[in-house]
Amino acid sequence: MLCNDATATETSKTGDPTEIALLEAGNMFNLFKEALENTHKRMDEIPFDSDRKLMTTVNNYGDNYYVMTKGATDNLLNLCTNAYVNGEIVPLTEELKNKFLKAATAMSDDALRVLGSAFKIVPSTHIEIDELEKELTFIGLVGMIDPPRLEVKDSIELCKQSGIKAIMITGDHKNTAFAIAKELLIADNINQVIAGAELDSMNDQELANRIDTLRVFARVSPEHKVRIVKAFKSKGNIVSMTGDGVNDAPSLKAADIGVAMGITGTDVAKGASDMVLTDDNFSTIVSAIEEGRNIFNNIKKSVVFLISCNAGEIVSLFLAILLGWAAPLNATHILWVNLITDSFPALALGVDPGDKDVMKKKPRNPKDSIFKGSIFTLLFNGVLIGLLTLAAFIYGVHTYGGADVTLTTVGDNPAALMHAQTLAFVVLSGTQLVHALNMRSETKSIVKVGIFSNMYMIGAIIIGIVLQLAVIYIAPIAEIFKVVPLTLGDWGFVLALSLIVLVLNEIMKLFRRNK
Repeated sequence: MLCNDATATETSKTGDPTEIALLEAGNMFNLFKEALENTHKRMDEIPFDSDRKLMTTVNNYGDNYYVMTKGATDNLLNLCTNAYVNGEIVPLTEELKNKFLKAATAMSDDALRVLGSAFKIVPSTHIEIDELEKELTFIGLVGMIDPPRLEVKDSIELCKQSGIKAIMITGDHKNTAFAIAKELLIADNINQVIAGAELDSMNDQELANRIDTLRVFARVSPEHKVRIVKAFKSKGNIVSMTGDGVNDAPSLKAADIGVAMGITGTDVAKGASDMVLTDDNFSTIVSAIEEGRNIFNNIKKSVVFLISCNAGEIVSLFLAILLGWAAPLNATHILWVNLITDSFPALALGVDPGDKDVMKKKPRNPKDSIFKGSIFTLLFNGVLIGLLTLAAFIYGVHTYGGADVTLTTVGDNPAALMHAQTLAFVVLSGTQLVHALNMRSETKSIVKVGIFSNMYMIGAIIIGIVLQLAVIYIAPIAEIFKVVPLTLGDWGFVLALSLIVLVLNEIMKLFRRNK
């Protein structure tokens, strides 16, 4: 209770969770830290550090002073020469020491965090600080469980599915760490666990050679954490590291993505990190990864959509020029499509709801191009949109130009040219609006994705159609764009050509799913 920096009352709790648990255990037996400290004032202390794994305080007890130490059992026993057994102080024999260690190991095997405690009495506070943690009397062990949150196990399983390797780094005993890791499905074999003492005996190359087989690191120091991060990075991994203490700052800085705890984290840890968790919950990291993947996918969808649409315009104009035909589109048509028809669907793709299966995919290589895996789709749809636009133009020339009008001489018949260009213009816009639905998923059918699962997309398509109708049927605007009203038969032809983009992409997705 006195060798403790936390506070725990009915209304508030502050400090390290382990120390809070000790205070709450004392409160159950009517031992209250505040009352004890008022009676037995703290005169000196050696704060906890991750190398010693011990904390020591010196408190006044009448004419004497009690040195009280708590921490890792194996480290503490090495500083003790006596033990408090059955109300008597007896020499700490090797047999007794092994008995304590065996008891601590048994508790660790049950996933308990085990602390040892010891004391000694000194007549004065005028004692060298290095002498405080020597010739102590071992009192006993205390075990407590720090159960993982219920959602953490599911989050770790989700990490496995998505190609993310969860690694446990802890100051707990090796057995405690393994028991918890086994429960969380992080490790299934004790050989996947390594202690800090073993790390000390390995050089950086030896650690790098073994790093792929290790899942749990126990009894580690801040220096170990930096070495672990660097070892994983040396294998080409993207490493994210979590931490909350001042000593975690170097490893947070060394990682590709440092994540500090927002509640228990120190200002130093937060300053060294790239991201701060406001709820100190591991599952939030997994949710952030999922959100990040969906954001990237949406950006990719928008970019590929816009480029494939522009490619369609290029194909239609390039082929027409190459073959000596009249221009299937004029400048205002292209400007309208780029500024209006393309823009709204592209924005809607940017806010597309996340793919529920995004965490079932392996991480992408950060060096890969944004177009990896989408080049064929981009080119195929670009060419398809261009050819369908030309098909509409050809249909318009032959339908409204008469037998003596060809694709190269239609310029001499302004009425036929305007009708053919109107058809090409509307088909270009229509195919691009329909193609926006294709872009919502590379493999899933639009039926499975849900046509109405993104109402922004539905709104964008409706706005595109309404504006397109306005251009054609409002006379002053139609005159500017040099378009004419279409017949019912024309609209049937436009609809049929526009849906070809959807049908062919659905067939492609079917083949991809069946690979």
